[in-house]
Amino acid sequence: MVICPGSRSTPLALACASQPGLRVWMHVDERSAAFFALGLAKRLGEPVALVCTSGTAAANFYPAIIEARLTHVPLLVLTADRPPELREVGAPQAIDQNRLYGQHVKWFADVALPEATNDALRYIRTLADRAVALTQAIPAGPVHLNCPFREPLTPEAGPLPPSEARDPAAWEGRPKGEPYTRVTNSSLALPMTLSRLFNQCYDEPHGLIIAGPMQLAEARALDLVLLTTAKRLGYPVLADPLSQLRCVGDLQTNIYSTDIITSYDAFLRSERFAKEMEPKIILRFGAMPVSKPLLLYLQRYPNCKQIVIDGAGDWNEPTHLAAEIVHADPVEFCGRFNSLADFRTSESVNAQIRAIGSEPFEQIEAQPERIAWQARWREVDTATRQALSTAMQEYDEPFEGRVFTELAENLPTETTLFVGNSMPVRDLDTFFWGGGEAPIHIIGNRGANGIDGVVSSALGASAAAKVLHERDEQAEHAKRARKHRDKPAPAVLVIGDLSFYHDMNGLLAARLHQLDLTIVLINNDGGGIFSFLPQASYPDRFETLFGTPTGLDFAQAARLYGANYTHVQTWEDFRNALSDGITGGSLSIIEVKTNRASNVALHRRLWQAMEHAVDKALA
Repeated sequence: MVICPGSRSTPLALACASQPGLRVWMHVDERSAAFFALGLAKRLGEPVALVCTSGTAAANFYPAIIEARLTHVPLLVLTADRPPELREVGAPQAIDQNRLYGQHVKWFADVALPEATNDALRYIRTLADRAVALTQAIPAGPVHLNCPFREPLTPEAGPLPPSEARDPAAWEGRPKGEPYTRVTNSSLALPMTLSRLFNQCYDEPHGLIIAGPMQLAEARALDLVLLTTAKRLGYPVLADPLSQLRCVGDLQTNIYSTDIITSYDAFLRSERFAKEMEPKIILRFGAMPVSKPLLLYLQRYPNCKQIVIDGAGDWNEPTHLAAEIVHADPVEFCGRFNSLADFRTSESVNAQIRAIGSEPFEQIEAQPERIAWQARWREVDTATRQALSTAMQEYDEPFEGRVFTELAENLPTETTLFVGNSMPVRDLDTFFWGGGEAPIHIIGNRGANGIDGVVSSALGASAAAKVLHERDEQAEHAKRARKHRDKPAPAVLVIGDLSFYHDMNGLLAARLHQLDLTIVLINNDGGGIFSFLPQASYPDRFETLFGTPTGLDFAQAARLYGANYTHVQTWEDFRNALSDGITGGSLSIIEVKTNRASNVALHRRLWQAMEHAVDKALA
C-alpha cells in the first residue's frame, strides 16, 4: 500500500496501517507516490495499491496510471471521495471523480458508503477480491475504486448488530486467511493456426524472432521456451534490452546465448547489411522494441510476413505491417510449437513416413541455408560489438554510450537496472550487450515513454528489492530458501538531467523508507536527444526551444536529500563510484557531465567504425 496523507482518506489509511499483513509506504507527493507504486509493482510483478484523499490529489496519479495501463502493471487505485450529498454543491476539495481516469483503467467502481451489515461486508470483501484479481487478469493493469466516506472519518464507536446476527465469514473473513472470493484466470487457448504457422516457418530459413519489452514475470516464464523455439528454427533472436533476454543467467553460458543478437541497433544502420539480409518471416513477442534502425529495417521489407504473438490481448503493432496477430499466451504458443517440431522430426514419425514410401521430414536445425543465415547474423553481431568496444576505448572524454558498456561489465548479479527515457534508453539499446554477472533485470517506463516520474519509479523498484530480500530472509529462516544474500539486490538508475530535474522531489522516498539506489546522472545540460534530430539544423532557435539548458548544480540536490554525491571525470572514477554506491547501502548520485555536440560527433565516429566492421564481416 502506497499512501499519501489527507483527511478524507483517513478511514482507508488507518485501516491499512492496522493490518499486519499490509506493507505501508508513505509519500507526501501524489505524483511521485504513483510512480513509486508503479516501479514497486513492476519489479515485484504483484498488485500494489495507491491511496489518496479527494480532489486534485487523485488527478496527480494520472500520469503513472497511464503508464501502468500501457505497460500492463497491476495497480489498485483507491481514491477517497465526498459522500453523494456533498458532490456538485460547492463543497471544498470535491471534484467529479467518477471515471476520473477514463479508458486508462481496466475497470472503475464507485464504492458504496460503508455500513456495518452482513450484506455490506460481503459486498466490500467480494469487491476487493474482484478488483485485485482484475489488476492481474490478462492483460494486467490499473483498476480504480472511488471510495466515499461520511464524517466522522476517525474510527469512533457506533451502533453494531448483536454478535448472533453477524455472519462470521462477512465479519471475520474465510477460515485460515483464505480470500473471500478466489479468482482463477484460465490460460488462453491457442488458435487453430499453430500448425499452419509451423509449416510456414519450416519452409522458410530466412526468419527472425524479435523479443520486445516484457515485464519481468512474463520474461522469466518465456525465456527458455522462446530460445528453444529459436534453436528449433535456426532463427536469430533480436532481443530488446527490456526483453530481459540479454542477461538471462545460466543461459548466457550455454548454447542458447549464441542465438541472441544484441548490437542490431548499431549494425542495422549499415545500408549494405540491411540490403543483403532480407527476412522472409518474423515472429515478434512483447511490445514494440525501442530501436529506430530496427523499425526502418522492418519498413524496408513490407512484404515480409510478420506474425505478432500477443498474450495481452492488445494491439501492439504500430508499424501496420503485421500479416497476422495471434492472441495467445506466448509461453503456451512456444511450448506447443516446440512439441510440434519435436513430433514432426521424431525418428518414430519419420519411420512411419518412410514405410509408406514418402520423404521424411528433415531436422530443421540441419538445413544448410538456415545455418548460413543464422551464422551471418552472429558474425556481424560479434564484429559490431568488438568494433564499438575498441573504438570507445580510444576516447578520453566522457561518452554517454560507454556508461552502458561499463555497467554491463561491472553490475553484480540480480541488479535491477532502471533506465530513463529519451537518450539513456536508446544508448542502452545500442551499447548494453549483456555479459558480466548475469542476470540483470532491466526495466523502464516504455508505455507512454515520458520523462516524468522516473526517479520515483526507480525507487519503487528499489523498494521491491527490499521486499524480496525480506521474503528471502523469512524463507531462509524457514529452511525453504534456495539462496540468500546479506542485503537486498542493488538497484541502479541511469537518467538524463532534464528527467532527473522533473522528479527530484521523488528523492524524498529514499530517506523516508531507507532505500538504496545508485543514480547515474548523465548531465549534458539540456535535451540531448534533440541534437540528433532535424531540429538541430536550426541553431538560431535550437538552444531556446529544444536544447533548454538549465545550468543546475545537482550537488545541491544531493545535499538536500542526504545523498552521497560524486562528480566523475574518468572511467576509473566511474567504476570506483559505482562500486561504492552499490556496496554503500544508501542513496548515491554519480554525475557524468557530457557535451551535447561532442556526444553527437562521437556517436557518428562509432557508426563509421561499425560500418567498416560490418563490411569486413560480410566480405
